[in-house]
Amino acid sequence: MSVQERKQRERAERERLIVATARELAEQQGWDAVTTRRLAERIEYSQPVLYSHFRGKREIIGAVALEGATEMAAALRAAASAADGPRARVTALARTYLDFAARNPAVYDALFQLDGGLAFANEDTPQPLKDAFAALLESLGEVAGDGVHPGLFTEVFWASLHGLATLTRARRLPPEDTERRVELLVDRLAMV
Repeated sequence: MSVQERKQRERAERERLIVATARELAEQQGWDAVTTRRLAERIEYSQPVLYSHFRGKREIIGAVALEGATEMAAALRAAASAADGPRARVTALARTYLDFAARNPAVYDALFQLDGGLAFANEDTPQPLKDAFAALLESLGEVAGDGVHPGLFTEVFWASLHGLATLTRARRLPPEDTERRVELLVDRLAMV
């Protein structure tokens, strides 16, 4: 292995450590607790080393969001592939989405609430974000209905899931009714 390859590997490892540490800190204490100073202390590197990887907190949030989008896409696809039939796939998709949001609140915030400097819904959208949307579209497109654009249907269904996730987390909706909400969403919106 050349010196250059070793340096690239070490740089990638440091970057993964920064992202993992930011994510862990945000999940434990919220995004306000994530500062470059605290991250530098936790990973035992100087702040200039952090800035050599990320220009600031915004880019770190973006990196966490991209990692989260990859994880969400994998979870959605796994849930859908384990289900039998369109109704079971859509129900599994909805449950998995809401579960991901509940289990990973800081990652969910990085994806959908905070400014991570990422472009959504245009040609500059990073591939992990496109892939997460595609994971929804793959199952929802088949139940969009005649004459309904599958992408638009997926956006509306996703917006509904996002609203449920956000309102439940904010304690505006009681969590014990989540399953009934999923069934209603699948019955009335997806009509499967």
